[in-house]
Amino acid sequence: MAVEEAAESCGSHAAAAASGGGAAELATSSSSAAAAVQARKQQQQQRHKLEVYTEVLRRLHDAGLPDARAPGFDDELWNHFNRLPARYAMDVNVERAEDVLTHKRLLEQAKDPAQRPAFAVRAVQVSPILDGNQTDADSNTAGEEVASRLLNRQQSIHPPPAFGSSTNLEALALEASKSHQDHDSTSDNCRSLYRPMHEITFSTIDKPKLLSELTSLLGELGLNIQEAHAFSTNDGYSLDVFVVVGWHDEETEDLVEAVQKEIGRIEETQAWSSSHSWSTPVENMQIAEISAAGRVEIPTDGASEWEIDVKLLKFGNKVASGSYGDLYRGTYCSQDVAIKVLKPERINADMQREFAQEVYIMRKVRHKNVVQFIGASTKPPNLYIVTEFMSGGSVYDYLHKHKGVFKLPTLVGVAMDVSKGMSYLHQNNIIHRDLKTANLLMDENGTVKVADFGVARVKAQSGVMTAETGTYRWMAPEVIEHKPYDQKADVFSFGILMWELLTGKIPYEYLTPLQAAVGVVQKGLRPTIPKHTYAMLSELLQKCWQQDPAQRPDFSEILETLQRIAEEVGDEHEGKHKDRTLGGFFSALRGRSH
Repeated sequence: MAVEEAAESCGSHAAAAASGGGAAELATSSSSAAAAVQARKQQQQQRHKLEVYTEVLRRLHDAGLPDARAPGFDDELWNHFNRLPARYAMDVNVERAEDVLTHKRLLEQAKDPAQRPAFAVRAVQVSPILDGNQTDADSNTAGEEVASRLLNRQQSIHPPPAFGSSTNLEALALEASKSHQDHDSTSDNCRSLYRPMHEITFSTIDKPKLLSELTSLLGELGLNIQEAHAFSTNDGYSLDVFVVVGWHDEETEDLVEAVQKEIGRIEETQAWSSSHSWSTPVENMQIAEISAAGRVEIPTDGASEWEIDVKLLKFGNKVASGSYGDLYRGTYCSQDVAIKVLKPERINADMQREFAQEVYIMRKVRHKNVVQFIGASTKPPNLYIVTEFMSGGSVYDYLHKHKGVFKLPTLVGVAMDVSKGMSYLHQNNIIHRDLKTANLLMDENGTVKVADFGVARVKAQSGVMTAETGTYRWMAPEVIEHKPYDQKADVFSFGILMWELLTGKIPYEYLTPLQAAVGVVQKGLRPTIPKHTYAMLSELLQKCWQQDPAQRPDFSEILETLQRIAEEVGDEHEGKHKDRTLGGFFSALRGRSH
């Protein structure tokens, strides 16, 4: 039943996407081509999901597991795959079909508040890859030795992780095997060819900062994350899988108890049903409360002109969507505006406080390089933030969707706009905390402005980059490690986004966001600066992403450096390059938006 429906859905999904493409063709031929590509991609993903589902189901039936013999199990398993994003089916190790059962069970347990967060722990191992520098003869000998030991020690080898083994994990296993390569091959030390690790899988209500909570929990136990996979279901739950090292014993009983104790310790002060912040709060920030009348109370100095009349607010097209809210284009009192709407079903007390903090910050800032706040609706469930509409869209979309390329004078001009906005915020004791190209918006004149001051954010859907996991690519190491931080964390993020402007690439694009975070903290990972980068710009990037925050410049210093670069490349007047270079780009973008 489920297989037949899945096969039919492959065709219907493609047809639906194709019909969307037909509508888009009326607008532009380029958008039609993009819709056709998206339709083919969705069809391929659906077919792959069906293939994985079928193989997992077969393996579970062959294993004779009681769950697999239960009435309706086939449909339940298909629903499990459909709850999760397509990359779950693409990444999961089909040879470990029982892991899919574990994921399904944990997600079901997470529906019960008393069992949240549901979790499971098991020992895993990754076989080392052979050293690519070996000769063929050496490789053959080493391969035979590994195969022989696998055969002789098969009973003592732990299964692989649920999502296979990345080259990162394989390299760690190889490193472990090399450190013991001189040991007696007939001794028990042959087990050192395989690096023992633990896989810890959590499931609970999906919410902002959940990954920060979980990574902090693991850090408190002295565990180092080597690999992580984060998934959000379409009905508001999370499935987060961590491969860790650092536990003193391969046996899992003590680790399970330690995880449970740490969860209990957290629950004494913070409920898992709500979110809490690990970051340094904005200086002198007041905490908003929810009034008895049901309004989100914003700290005020007596002025309330920012409370909008929703009757005068008119909604247009949806321009972006995320887990916690949507972004619309609209009008307010005949002015073009952007309307950020929190999804009513996702609103809880904590999100209301975060919303209040965002309004509190935005209504106090006025700068040409910060998106202008117009007003807000503070009566749940209609929580809206209204700002000026930025017709040029985001810098992220320009770079990665429209494939724009910034030449050096243009790049410097964009960087100066951002630096001016950030310098103003820092002078007012505001730390942005999520500075990246997705939060840089452009107006019709090519002026770039800093946007998005909330934790409950609205993001355009862009592959695996969810509201939180995507942020890890730009995040400073001290923030990743949940250490106290100051404005210099924004400087680190600025260095990463300047690299993005320079290359047009997503930082660490071949790593998952959490893999990148592990590399940044534990291995000093940074993006590779192209060889022919302007020397002063290359030096500035390296200063901005120094591991030690004290070694990073502040934005006044950054502006001075950018001004010198602009003068050296022939743009003594900082605005000239925009009229000359960005005008054509943004006229094209405006053409797409109408």
